[in-house]
Amino acid sequence: MKIVTADLSGPEIAGFLTEHVQQMRSLTPLESKHALDLDGLRAPDVTFWSVLEGDSLVGCGAIKRLDTSHAELKSMRTRPTRQRSGVASQLLEHIITEATRMGFTRLSLETGSAEFFLPARRLYEKFGFRRCEPFAVYRPDPNSTFMTRTL
Repeated sequence: MKIVTADLSGPEIAGFLTEHVQQMRSLTPLESKHALDLDGLRAPDVTFWSVLEGDSLVGCGAIKRLDTSHAELKSMRTRPTRQRSGVASQLLEHIITEATRMGFTRLSLETGSAEFFLPARRLYEKFGFRRCEPFAVYRPDPNSTFMTRTL
């Protein structure tokens, strides 16, 4: 398995991210959906990684610069057939290392509060994220859980 910075140009990643956004829309009311689409992930303040096993895409994740010291974790996703196989843990460890290398001192995220998102919240807690108040442009939302950690 390898983790690479991705340019988001191939059809495989476009389809993978379209599935992600569609799944989030099916689980969360539209006003509470914060997943970035392909164009949002191509913004200059976003760094995006793909997780590859051979030539197959098995996961992805990104960080979005909020300011000089604070970034937001975005678009963590593991291919459904590979969930709970360590892909997300390896990717999250990589992203934390890279965010630190980039000079960030804080990494925050928004994820769902529904039962479906419990494995994700447990993963983030395992890596030192703790619940926090809404950050950046977010507002309190019963469908959202906000988490942060110091790097």
